[in-house]
Amino acid sequence: MDEKEERIRGLTRIYYSNPAVQQALLDFALDREVVPRYYEGFGKRPDTLQYKSDIMGLVNKGATSFHASEELWDNPLNIDSEMTPSEMSDIRKSWDLLIDVDSPFLDCSKIAAKLLISALEHHGVKNYGIKFSGNKGFHIIVSAKAFPESYDEQETKNMFPEWPRAICEYLMNYIRGDYYKIAGEMISQSDVLKRTNLSKEDLSTMYCLNCERNAKKAEILKLKCDTCGLEAQKINYKPSKRILRCLDNNCIGKLFELEKQEYYYCEHCTDPKNKNIQLSSNKYPEYFKERGSFNVEKFANLDLVLVAPRHLFRMPYSLHEKTGLSSIVLKKEGIDNFGPRDADPFKVEIKNYIPECEEGEAKSLLGEALDWKKTQRAQDDKIEKKRYENYERTEMTGVTEDMFPKPINKLLKGMEDGKKRGLFILITFLRSAGFDADYINKKIRGWNEKNKPPLKEGYLRGQIDWHLKQRKKILPPNYDNPAFYKDLGLLDEKPQVKNPLVEVARKLRLKKNQ
Repeated sequence: MDEKEERIRGLTRIYYSNPAVQQALLDFALDREVVPRYYEGFGKRPDTLQYKSDIMGLVNKGATSFHASEELWDNPLNIDSEMTPSEMSDIRKSWDLLIDVDSPFLDCSKIAAKLLISALEHHGVKNYGIKFSGNKGFHIIVSAKAFPESYDEQETKNMFPEWPRAICEYLMNYIRGDYYKIAGEMISQSDVLKRTNLSKEDLSTMYCLNCERNAKKAEILKLKCDTCGLEAQKINYKPSKRILRCLDNNCIGKLFELEKQEYYYCEHCTDPKNKNIQLSSNKYPEYFKERGSFNVEKFANLDLVLVAPRHLFRMPYSLHEKTGLSSIVLKKEGIDNFGPRDADPFKVEIKNYIPECEEGEAKSLLGEALDWKKTQRAQDDKIEKKRYENYERTEMTGVTEDMFPKPINKLLKGMEDGKKRGLFILITFLRSAGFDADYINKKIRGWNEKNKPPLKEGYLRGQIDWHLKQRKKILPPNYDNPAFYKDLGLLDEKPQVKNPLVEVARKLRLKKNQ
């Protein structure tokens, strides 16, 4: 045990012996799954708190913090990881909306928290709770009682995590422009360079004025035939040893490079005159602008969408292992002047985290979020269709395991960490590659036996069944998606294509030509 861990463990025994802290934890634990954390790892699930003595009993066994579910249950101890989503819904009473505001810098989290509170109030939500996360963020909560029991012919309790996830996405979109604008004005570039490993080049960016999201950089390569003079262009062409022939079949000439032109495009907006192509700066420069002097998203990235089944968050007045600070409850007026010292565990003043609310006061927020989500889903479908149109035109048939890309083969050897993300890659890859349900079931379960430890059968079955029921095939993530292949250690070399399906398609064509 190192010095820091010894200090934290000594602190926990003193802090959690406070009767007021014990009562605050016990009150919040009602109908929730509660799991203790033992410095580096979580305790068994499911678990709950029923008496004050339970708290000190766990602390004496080494518990350093307590985490609770957003979901409220008839009896949390009846939760079984083997349950299907439908069985989970049967024992779920309701759910609170938990907005996890987590930015790399406390100053940025303050900006986001204030904007989110303003957004909630604008949508009619006047009663909400705010607490310090214990490190660099805040947790904003809206009581389950604020939502209607049903909406659009759906029982609210059954719509977890879809509805709270949609609300968080909607709120992030609602505040995004103001958040990045205020953060950029408040924090200087020199300060960012001191506090991060970023360079000036990393911080510069262009953004789309239409949706206020960052634009993507691309490059047009202009070419000309050395024989007939025919001009052509390629977008994001990667140089290779292969000679580019003239596009005129009657000409034997070669294409040579005239010039390269950099431009920006928005993957979320379409050309005003042609809805089938993306908005780009080479045609509409007036839609694109440099975001001040530096890219705020590079250092103040904010992601509110952390909603997942049985997701846990730090309970109010629980300690934080890394900082030794208490997750104290705040009022909105206290956010600006809040500092970590205010969360000194020996100076806490107990306040109620979830205030009483008016029934249905969040109905307008829910309706706006779901309407926005429908529109967003339609736009995303168009983007995905355009992005992967070449895959959709080619129906994968006749794929064999010797055609699997190296990252997929490496994944199939089993995993210790990131198994849920690995499962997503495998299911989407196998289904997109044309394999039937029997093969997918057998292959996935064989893979899971190699995992240490394996995923629970209930989770595995639920994921496979859900994907197989979808009419549209969900494509596997691109190689450049940082949350998947690279983060999971599946890339031993830089991929030459964007997606594992491209490799399979090439091998299929080669096989047919042979």
